[in-house]
Amino acid sequence: MHLNPYGEYAVLLAESLANDWPTNREGIVARTRDFGMTMAFPQAPDDHARTRRVIDEWLAVVDAADPHRRALLLNRQMAAVTAYPRLTDHDDEGWHLHYRDDHQFLPDVLAAVISVGTALHLTTRGMHRLGRCAAGESSGDSCSAVVVDVTRNGRQRYCSVRCANRSAVRRHRSRMKTGARA
Repeated sequence: MHLNPYGEYAVLLAESLANDWPTNREGIVARTRDFGMTMAFPQAPDDHARTRRVIDEWLAVVDAADPHRRALLLNRQMAAVTAYPRLTDHDDEGWHLHYRDDHQFLPDVLAAVISVGTALHLTTRGMHRLGRCAAGESSGDSCSAVVVDVTRNGRQRYCSVRCANRSAVRRHRSRMKTGARA
């Protein structure tokens, strides 16, 4: 049985696009391929700009202050891309479900895939498992990368080991200064 719930890969694709925005449509398509999307997309002249708007709307979900606000924004995004599920066998991969109409443009497909994938991620793993790098919360740090927590224990707070280490060093130095004054 082949299940394609638009889960983890879709939210990780959104994270990747948000943290490293491609310079053109071809870069976006290449990134979709990197995350397992194999279908061809009809081309429109405004695909790059419209996809940027999809990611910006998704970032509002990332930055939502509480789970209810996050759910409200995500429900609006999913309502805007509603399509009935359909069986497909594109690329002879085997039959699976798509939650979108056939032959849609790149931004429309990504809006559907990312919103449904994010909803599945948050409902199966926890509403708290999407946010910004905790290093950005530290004084002096400016990291604002998106973090999609797919860890087993659900405690990923940093976008990278580098940010986690810099934050730990900063906390250690702060404790040492405070201890030296006492």
